[in-house]
Amino acid sequence: MAIFFVAAEVVAGSAAWLGRGLSCVCVQRTDSDASNSFDLTLAQEECLHKLQRRIDVPYDSSIIEHQDALRALWNAAFPEEELHGLISEQWKEMGWQGKDPSTDFRGGGFISLENFLYFARNFPKSFQDLLRKQEGDRSVWEYPFAVAGVNITYMLIQLLDLEAVKPRNLVGATFLKFLAENESAFDLLYCITFKLMDHQWLSMRASYMDFN
Repeated sequence: MAIFFVAAEVVAGSAAWLGRGLSCVCVQRTDSDASNSFDLTLAQEECLHKLQRRIDVPYDSSIIEHQDALRALWNAAFPEEELHGLISEQWKEMGWQGKDPSTDFRGGGFISLENFLYFARNFPKSFQDLLRKQEGDRSVWEYPFAVAGVNITYMLIQLLDLEAVKPRNLVGATFLKFLAENESAFDLLYCITFKLMDHQWLSMRASYMDFN
């Protein structure tokens, strides 16, 4: 049983419509489910292809647009602290594994950086609360914020079956209905999922050793 919960209240504002729609989608996985696919409307196909093009873009540190996006992420995260370079020990403050964040984007690609930026720009308070671990009873050693964010992008792509020609599960098919209504649906779902992950982390009283 794969259960997908999204609560509207975890991220305020325009994410609420998506939260309500995906409040509880429960999928019983069977052999027949794995072989089935869901038919899409022309609008849904176009939105899926557009999202897949985003997913297929790897992070490339030689591309100016990617460099600028990474700098923008730093400025959104630490507006009062000057970044000394795209390769810097400062990045560890954000939860990257080393001084070069580009090595951590391999699993999520450029879209994971876009997800971060969307979160930071549209829900700055929630973004800062997660970055600085300002809510709840925290462990001394917490999960790495940046690495967690990249992992969430990757997890959502797999869960929603977004690399398939057509969705092969109800969760993916339901999501594409929302994507056809709002092209930012994936970014919104990313924000909600990040908040939910943090809520679950707190409820488990987890520490860094539990992060996987």
